Amino acid sequence: MTHTPSSPILPRRLFLGSLGAVGASAALAACGGGSTPPGAAPTSGAFGKGDTYTGPKVALAFWNGFTGGDGPFMKKMVDDFNKANPNVTVSMNTLQWADYYSKVPNAVASGAGPDVGIMHIDSLATNAARRVIVPLDEIASGLELEEGDFSPVVWNAGVYQDKRYGIPLDIHPLGFYGNTAHLEKAGISELPEDREGFEAAVKALQDKSAVQTPFWVTATWPAHLMFNSLIAQFGGSIFDEEGAKATFNSEAGVEALQWLRSFVDSGASPKNVSNDAQAVAFRQQRNSLTWDGIWMMNEWEKVKDLQWAAAPVPTIGDEPAVWASSHNFVVTTQATKDQNKLAASRAFISYISERSIEWAKSGQVPARNSVRESQEFKDLTVQSTLADQLDHVVFPPAVPGIGDVTQPTWETAVNEAILGKKETKAALDDAAKKADAMLKANQAKYQA
Repeated sequence: MTHTPSSPILPRRLFLGSLGAVGASAALAACGGGSTPPGAAPTSGAFGKGDTYTGPKVALAFWNGFTGGDGPFMKKMVDDFNKANPNVTVSMNTLQWADYYSKVPNAVASGAGPDVGIMHIDSLATNAARRVIVPLDEIASGLELEEGDFSPVVWNAGVYQDKRYGIPLDIHPLGFYGNTAHLEKAGISELPEDREGFEAAVKALQDKSAVQTPFWVTATWPAHLMFNSLIAQFGGSIFDEEGAKATFNSEAGVEALQWLRSFVDSGASPKNVSNDAQAVAFRQQRNSLTWDGIWMMNEWEKVKDLQWAAAPVPTIGDEPAVWASSHNFVVTTQATKDQNKLAASRAFISYISERSIEWAKSGQVPARNSVRESQEFKDLTVQSTLADQLDHVVFPPAVPGIGDVTQPTWETAVNEAILGKKETKAALDDAAKKADAMLKANQAKYQA
């Protein structure tokens, strides 16, 4: 399939929740306190019905990290909500995700932060434990939202200590992209779905398409997201179910990482591919196959002569699995001081959620089943294709501080192994020891 430009570009690291969480722990710790926030169960009488608000005039501060090509999509939705609800003024403030996660806790504590915000799935438990955000069970109940309205994996991932802290807006998984012009020259009619087909395609591309390095494996982004997908495909996991111990140095982890490294060893990938270099190469048609986030569809569409197709990440191991993250609506403790703000927040969340087909156009898969099942979504070729992976999405455990463990441990191990700085098993073992220490420290830091 050939795509032509139609959508604005999304920034590269926009959707990785763990990266947004890195460096935020110190700021979060400053908020202190236990895991049961004030205002956890606001009175249902404060809420109206559906996605409209008819109470006294109220102003809502809405913060997010949509600083890239997705920002205008959300801004338009906010403007539409304000027009439909003349008694509410939602002001949208966008920050880079790293700044967002470091600033929100203190801003909320001082009363100068957001009333409503967006947080990645792996940041919910951290901010819940530090009393930055409040449970949304009352809001979800008032809107008659339940698991059956969403992809189950993302709905259930928003629960921490038996309370719901996030209402999911979207899911953004890895996707598999191929240069269809290169594939045609290699005699390949469609993107492969399994290990045998993938490895055969790489070989055919080398032999017949004159692209000697068709599959670039980076030493940084997004190699650790690929590893996250692969370890699950081989039957392993990054952490145990409780998020108390690292398990990425298992046999499955070694096999997953060695498979990635094999393309460097065979010459199908250059050595020392830096952050995002594989995406640059795909745009410039210097490689043929790449795994990257769904949001990159907008980047490929911008390239005038690039012919490409998208497919679910191939199943290299024994079972399908794919890394993904999710943007969730949250309500902060700041908003609980005003019942009208809570009512307006509920109306705002409902409005955006119900109309998330507009958000899907920015390069996202809507979390709501009703939106994904609509013909309008099915007509979004890339988004609907990659939505087929939702039953196989891998999220981290809902444990405070889990996002901070990523970069200095298993992401570093992936980097060291891909670069050949350490033997695969040794890199993973060393990282697991560090991760176990960090996880234990987090248990003490975030205890109620």
